[in-house]
Amino acid sequence: MTARKITIEPVTRIEGHGRVTIHLNESGSVEQTFFHVDEFRGLEKFCEGRPYYEMVQITQRICGICPVSHHLAAAKACDAVARVEPPRPAKLLRELMHMGQTVQSHALHFFHLAAPDLLLGFDADPVDRNVFGIIRANPELALKAVNLRRYGQQIIERLGGKRIHPNFALAGGVNAALTPRDRQEIAAELDAMIAIASEAIGIMKGWLEANGDTAAGFASFPSAYMGLVDEEGGLQLYSGEIRVRDRQGKFIAQFRPEHYLAHVAEHVESWSYLKFPYYRGLGWPNGFYRVGPLGRLNVIDKIGTPKADEEFRTFRSANGGGPVEGSLYYHYARLIETLYCLERIGQLLDDPDILSRDLRTSPSEAKIPGQGVGVIEAPRGTLFHDYSTDENGLLTRVNLIVATGNNNWAMHTAAGMVAKACVDGNRLTEGMLNRVEAAIRCYDPCLSCSTHALGQMPLEVTLVAADGTILDRAKR
Repeated sequence: MTARKITIEPVTRIEGHGRVTIHLNESGSVEQTFFHVDEFRGLEKFCEGRPYYEMVQITQRICGICPVSHHLAAAKACDAVARVEPPRPAKLLRELMHMGQTVQSHALHFFHLAAPDLLLGFDADPVDRNVFGIIRANPELALKAVNLRRYGQQIIERLGGKRIHPNFALAGGVNAALTPRDRQEIAAELDAMIAIASEAIGIMKGWLEANGDTAAGFASFPSAYMGLVDEEGGLQLYSGEIRVRDRQGKFIAQFRPEHYLAHVAEHVESWSYLKFPYYRGLGWPNGFYRVGPLGRLNVIDKIGTPKADEEFRTFRSANGGGPVEGSLYYHYARLIETLYCLERIGQLLDDPDILSRDLRTSPSEAKIPGQGVGVIEAPRGTLFHDYSTDENGLLTRVNLIVATGNNNWAMHTAAGMVAKACVDGNRLTEGMLNRVEAAIRCYDPCLSCSTHALGQMPLEVTLVAADGTILDRAKR
């Protein structure tokens, strides 16, 4: 039998376009798998020459799912470029918007993108294994999911005027205060949203208990982990220092965001346009790390809000107290973070400064702009914005390491492990290939950011012999 190759293109239920090629040996077993990101954006280059303060609006156009993350990371970088410290109320309001962003993004991923696999089954008919199947199977749960995402988006809208691509943060602070009425209306729904998040956690824990062997073995592998922490090692999504732990969970580094280039490097492979970041101290490839919900919960010592801390202790027991390695645990970690964000929203709303109108420290014309780094924990992981300017404040260099980029090697590894465990090249089934995609979906990747497809995004997998003969085909 000749060697063959399976191509999954595009990978479905993710943001953006990617493909997977699965190379088979002569016996039909999986020999090697590659996760390709084929899109090329060039945003870093075409931003050169623009005034630095425009980046808060330009960079959020990178994405229609997580524009707030880029908006706020850009604002933090612009603060540093202009050498201004925003007033405390402005920081609170930025964080409040960020909590809304994380709630809406996590709700979208779990209920709309991941739940069809978990609740309906990896082998369910693709006609049903989607958000519409969730609506048919459990309309009450689907309505709660939509309501939770709506709540997060409305927080963004109340602060920034729009749910997508808001106009809010700028160098030195924000441009609008939170009104007492908006504060009251956000607070009024909070208990109901916490109940929805708690119900979702119960669903996920029930699935993990019923499918323990699958969860333990599905794309489970050792890696380093990275995420922001506060002074006490607690979870931070808006500010803090960057902590790195190794494969055994041992602390190996903690550093200020502006020093990231001393610790993070990027590797290039010929089969993907997306680079592969790694921790310099461990070298390549041993230094590849994971970010996002699983990465964050593997580096922190605590969360800092009562309900989420209780769930965090349960989460950490999944691997005897060591790092939790199974990729499917990303979904559990994502829901714990959702609960944290909702509790944190309550803390922010109770802060007396949240209604303050002390909103901005204006940049001084006497200070010549320079370099600035802004780092934030986007829903998908650690996000780096790094800008350099000339004496007129025009950008001379832009470096972005997006959250999904940090997870690139992890997604490649996860897809390969699941392909070897599940794919039989002699007789393809749709469920086999869906499991490979599901491994990538655990990471909630945002591959192209603002590039979207119109109409259908079909998936066609073709098994081709070395002479070009089509041996098998799966299509959806």
